[in-house]
Amino acid sequence: MSIWDRKKPSFGFVSTRFAGTDGVSLETEKWAEVLNEKGCSAYFMAGKLDTDPEVSHLAPKTFFHHEEILEVQHALFTEKRRSRQVSQKIHALKEEIRDEIEEFYQRFGFDILVVQNALAIPVNIPFGLALAEFIAESEIPTIAHHHDFYWERQRFHSFAAMEYFRWAFPPFQPHIQHVVINSIAGEELARRTGASWTLIPNIMDFKLLPQGVDEYNLDFRSEIGLDDDHLLVLQPTRVVSRKGIETSIELVHRLAHPKSSLVITHESGDEGFAYQRRVEEYAGFMGVDLKIIPDRISKDRGRREDGLKQYTLWDAYSHTDLVTYPSLYEGYGNAFVEAIFFRKPVVVNRYPIFEVDIETKGFDAVVFDSFISQETIEEVRQLLKDSDRLAEMAETNYMLGWRYLSYEMLEEKLEMLLVNIYGS
Repeated sequence: MSIWDRKKPSFGFVSTRFAGTDGVSLETEKWAEVLNEKGCSAYFMAGKLDTDPEVSHLAPKTFFHHEEILEVQHALFTEKRRSRQVSQKIHALKEEIRDEIEEFYQRFGFDILVVQNALAIPVNIPFGLALAEFIAESEIPTIAHHHDFYWERQRFHSFAAMEYFRWAFPPFQPHIQHVVINSIAGEELARRTGASWTLIPNIMDFKLLPQGVDEYNLDFRSEIGLDDDHLLVLQPTRVVSRKGIETSIELVHRLAHPKSSLVITHESGDEGFAYQRRVEEYAGFMGVDLKIIPDRISKDRGRREDGLKQYTLWDAYSHTDLVTYPSLYEGYGNAFVEAIFFRKPVVVNRYPIFEVDIETKGFDAVVFDSFISQETIEEVRQLLKDSDRLAEMAETNYMLGWRYLSYEMLEEKLEMLLVNIYGS
């Protein structure tokens, strides 16, 4: 008998935000879908939410862009100085957020806490401290799902915050099971903390047929200023420097297609807009039509206040001819998983996690090491002209995705975590 037949625990998800199309929000939604299918309830707490209000608790100071959080984060990571006043402010915020977590717990009475990245990347130090304290005091079974660790980001290298890192990013406690999205992160977590870990990469529901062009999204190209015969090259990532967008611009330029555009779907996020300005200038210099359209991409279809249609990320994929993924570093590769789900060809830099956890599974893509060559350009050109090769690539990747990156895989991994909590 499966543990799912014996136990139907409820889960409380917490993070800085559950809203929009960032990787953490998307993966959390998938986990909740799997748990709901198994008869388990899911509840949500964050500083920014677009989840069902009936199962949600809004805690504004858990959001990393809250004014008071930005103030202490600036002191720790920009000024790199922690005065007594900053320490006092951090602890005062920690207490406020600790009360919010307790209220969330008392309101919904969930059995298992799932922390989505808030104990890994320190974009909100007081929140991480509050979570570590709550888990230690309540002894609630906790799954800490880590997407990005502080040691993977240069901007978080600060001695002013090192004490907090040791305390909560991540904490080493007996009631916490650690989940990582790639094996390199797991090995480094074990080396630094001695904690064991479970690998659960990004997933898609490969039981579903990929969405195609339909009546709603039929006008997607024209709405963003493209013709039907445009070569639409999609980079479905945020505009941050580690995404290597300059390489995508170079690729589009060197393909020399008579009508081509590079479309980026996500915003700059929490790292400022200097890099976006650099990307826009570089695209102009290279003569590449660049469209950054986060204002037209939403979690759900609908209309903005000005009446313009909003599309989902899936709508963008449906019209895409080629996906670029030239990242220098990724926690796993949400865009790669999405591309193979939508049966789209993808050009990918062999970033470390791709080499170790993805390429070894046999996925078929146009790959390059750090920079594109003339051979890369010719491979892409030939691929786009060869419908049989495109179909073969799509089928191979889709079936491998179903094997390694599916909801069924997640069910098996979650079952293992529940056995650790409740016994076999």
